[in-house]
Amino acid sequence: MTSRHFAPALLLCLPYPAVAQGPEGRPAAEGGEVLAEKVITATRLPGEAWEAPFAVRELGRETLEERLPRSLPEALREIPGVSVQKTAPGQGSPHIRGFTGFRTLALIDGVRFNNSTFREGPNQYWSTIDLLAMERLELVPGQGSVLYGSDAIGGTLNLLTKQSGFREEAAGKPFSGGLGMYRYSSAEDSHTGHVEYRAGEGDRWGVHFDGTGSQFGELRAAGLGRQARTGFDQWSYHGRWDARVDPNWTVSAVHQQLRQDDVWRTHSTVYGMPWEGTVVGTDLRRSFDQARSLSYVKLAGRQLEGWFQEASLTLSYQTEDETLTRVRKDGSSQLSGVDLGTYGADLQFSSETGAGLLTYGVDYYRDQVGSSGVSYLASGAQAARAIQGPVGDDASYDLLGAYVQDEIALGARGHLFLGGRSTWARAAVGRMEDPVRKQAVSLEESWDDFSASGRVVWDLGEAEQAAAYAGVSQGFRAPNLSDVSRFDVARSGEWEIGGEDLQPEQFINYEVGIRAAAGGFSGNVSVFHTRIEDLIVRQPTGGKVDELVEVSKANGGEGHVQGVEVAARMELSEHWSVFGHASYTEGEVDQYPGSDGRVAREPLSRVVPWMGELGLRWQGAGGRCWAELVGSAASRADRLNSGEQADGQRIPPGGTPGWLLLGCRGGWKVNPHLSLTASLENLLDEEYRSHGSGSNEAGLGGTVGVALRF
Repeated sequence: MTSRHFAPALLLCLPYPAVAQGPEGRPAAEGGEVLAEKVITATRLPGEAWEAPFAVRELGRETLEERLPRSLPEALREIPGVSVQKTAPGQGSPHIRGFTGFRTLALIDGVRFNNSTFREGPNQYWSTIDLLAMERLELVPGQGSVLYGSDAIGGTLNLLTKQSGFREEAAGKPFSGGLGMYRYSSAEDSHTGHVEYRAGEGDRWGVHFDGTGSQFGELRAAGLGRQARTGFDQWSYHGRWDARVDPNWTVSAVHQQLRQDDVWRTHSTVYGMPWEGTVVGTDLRRSFDQARSLSYVKLAGRQLEGWFQEASLTLSYQTEDETLTRVRKDGSSQLSGVDLGTYGADLQFSSETGAGLLTYGVDYYRDQVGSSGVSYLASGAQAARAIQGPVGDDASYDLLGAYVQDEIALGARGHLFLGGRSTWARAAVGRMEDPVRKQAVSLEESWDDFSASGRVVWDLGEAEQAAAYAGVSQGFRAPNLSDVSRFDVARSGEWEIGGEDLQPEQFINYEVGIRAAAGGFSGNVSVFHTRIEDLIVRQPTGGKVDELVEVSKANGGEGHVQGVEVAARMELSEHWSVFGHASYTEGEVDQYPGSDGRVAREPLSRVVPWMGELGLRWQGAGGRCWAELVGSAASRADRLNSGEQADGQRIPPGGTPGWLLLGCRGGWKVNPHLSLTASLENLLDEEYRSHGSGSNEAGLGGTVGVALRF
């Protein structure tokens, strides 16, 4: 019997205290005093994490430098309730409270990253964000539609980029500094280099620049060896300029860009490797080239006099360029792609009133999309030019919202948060393929929604050492361009076409939680239940496209997802601490298992029931040396819906086996300028893959990191 069968046993051994907080627990100062942490995402305003009416998960720069994850999705793996599906090593998609893809929302410095071309289920887009350009990650699990609009269902992740820090420098004094980093991983034979530089004049202006280049080799998996075509190249850069307008106002300009070359989806090709009964695809090639950029200008005011205490205006522009190359088994090929530009504007205010602290504003995003495809015969001659690419061509998508949230003090201990958002969405497609008549048609549809939320947080103890929170939040997701106009390969063995007469998905989330920190202990526990209505799911039509089963989109009906998340940390002594977390998630939703229109209640896709982590940390005097021994586990994922059962290239018959992993990592701050980090991963050389992934994860291997500050 292999160690994967012991995964549930490890989870039962994890600590289940009455309270917990964060992926590693909330740190406490000497004597148990809670450390103040400013977070933005939970309420749209800087505030104490302790006072947020949600569970807030944070990953800071120091934690990221210690763990050395290779990508943004992998950085989230050690957060309670988050599993990471990877179609390929360059394509990761976190599942947060049962949802993934376009049902989770990513923000970069508060700017909406999601766009209307994101497709159903796990997708690769979060892997196109450079993790090393980030100062901090804030994840608010659960629904955030009132504050952030469509897609904020499973959770809202705000990625806060590195800044010049000119406001923290001595006024009028020049400053400069930088960082050089290198990461090497043996299991994937990868090399990553990263440089940073900042300079400016204290309290007047500052600039920051960073750049990253990565060469990822082929991943070596236990029992399988090197997995062909799993390597790729990636580069990115990020620049920022900040300047003081006056003591209260700051203007910032940011530009970042990333490109990935030759990222394969090997499970659908002949280079895939069967495991535990999975099958291998027939394509000779299926790879993506991807590029994205973000530019924005922001004017922000703090501690203002008059009606507005805080105000900000952000104008943004993003691009996405995606090209798919597919070569079939007969030598014929297909090139298809999407070229997208997104204009954004976000205007936000906060005001202290007799009715409480109001946070309110409007946001607007417009996608302009070009999509194309062309096919070639095995001889290389052009066969046909498609009417559209993966989504409709000559298309646009508008998303307009207005929101308000009121924070009301309930005596000296409580805070009540009441909020609402009105949203209007519109999809217009100039050219899309009618799969029946094989000709171009156009489409225009619009939707509107109103969502509300009510949440409360209550201080339970002295010196804010215990607090409880509870709330009810409505969420929604408007149909996007992928829902209404897609014409492309979906899951293994499926070809997806757009749906007709789609309505927005509706969700109601109920959540209660408690957190505490005292005497060297910190922790959090959250219990949630989300009701699902009108979920848009794939429905077989009975037809075929290119030998693949044709599926379309339809509002499926009702369902639910629910679970519990626990995390804690205990300081055992001056140098030793233990930390851990565990989560349980289950869900069901109405779906269409066949082409007859029959609705059946089936498990929610790709949900891993049990997950957890347990670790022991040693911290040397002065914090110069540290070491951790970490065990993580997941139970067998065997509650499969009909779509997962048909996905034989990624999911073994009967489900994905559970797994148990052990690893160790440590670091040494040689001096204020030089830091060394190293880790050994998968010490048991476990054969495993994350549920729904197209390739196995790395076997026994080591990672080293070097950071030089100047």
